[in-house]
Amino acid sequence: MRPSLSFEQYRSLDLFFFTVMTFLAELGITMAASKWFPDQLYTVSVTAALTAIVVMRWKGFAMIQAVAGALALSLGMGASPKQILIYCLGNLFSVGAVFLRRAAGEKRIRENVVWTLGFGVMTLFLMQTGRAVVAGLLGSSLREMMAFYATDSLSYVFTAVILWIARRQDGIFEDQKAYLLRMQEEREAERESNF
Repeated sequence: MRPSLSFEQYRSLDLFFFTVMTFLAELGITMAASKWFPDQLYTVSVTAALTAIVVMRWKGFAMIQAVAGALALSLGMGASPKQILIYCLGNLFSVGAVFLRRAAGEKRIRENVVWTLGFGVMTLFLMQTGRAVVAGLLGSSLREMMAFYATDSLSYVFTAVILWIARRQDGIFEDQKAYLLRMQEEREAERESNF
């Protein structure tokens, strides 16, 4: 008899791997950009895409990925304490995607490519809005607040591509409780058909 994980253990492992993936990918992209393209005004981020995937998998637990991505970005660009606060608190606005998921329906977002891409766009937009709001509250000018939208605009393309790929993979862009139940039902049906 093989040992199995509890649902909580599975969730913890899944969140751990997504957190490490988010942190390392964001840190690598930020450090590469600062080393190879230091004069570029635009940035690219995978945090919104990975956060959107985790929202679909685990709902509000995606705040972990949002903050991990913000910390990696801050570390990679050598951010000041104020910038770290702006990115970490601002990225938490992406929790609004949980409400969008509930309102639109997980199945519709997962199965319809337009809804999938819109979900990713909204997740990134919420992060950018959060950063702008926090920056404004900390005394930044309107121009500095708007820069969060302009400099991160290429991330919309990255987010769309990542989510387009993720939705095509079985179980990746899906509520994990429903996915595990579906897998169990399929195994039981297969077992019954073999008898």
